Amino acid sequence: MSQKNQKTLAREFAIQFLYQSESDKIFHFSDSHFGDFAKHFQISSDIQSTVRDMCRSTLDRISEIDTLIVSFSANWKIDRMASIDRNVLRLAISELMDKSAPPKVVLNEAIELAKKYGTNDSGKFVNGILDRIVKSFK
Repeated sequence: MSQKNQKTLAREFAIQFLYQSESDKIFHFSDSHFGDFAKHFQISSDIQSTVRDMCRSTLDRISEIDTLIVSFSANWKIDRMASIDRNVLRLAISELMDKSAPPKVVLNEAIELAKKYGTNDSGKFVNGILDRIVKSFK
C-alpha cells in the first residue's frame, strides 16, 4: 500500500474512532478505548500508530478545535452539526494545526471523507468551514 493510501486509510479509521468516542461520550484519548477499537477493526500494525496519533492529537485539543469550528461556522452550533461532519472537521483542523500534511491535501481528504460518510451536503459544508479556517491560518 502506498504512503498516500495508508494516510487516507488512517484518516478513515480516525474518523470512525472519533465518531465512536463521541457516541460513547468519551471526549479524551484513552489507550484502552483505542486498543479495543483497533482490535475490533483489525487495524494493521503499519498504520495503527498513525491512527492513534491522529486521534490523540484531535481529542487532546477538542475544546480548542470546537471553539475554532464554532467561530468559523456562521449560524451553526456545534451540537447541531451532523456528528460525521463535526468529527471530519475536528480531524482536519487537528491536522492543519499539526502541519502534518499540506493544507490542500487535508482539505481534499476531509471533503472526500465527508462525502463518503456524511450526507449529500456534507462535502460542501466541510469545504466551506475548512476553506475559511485555512485562509485565516495564512
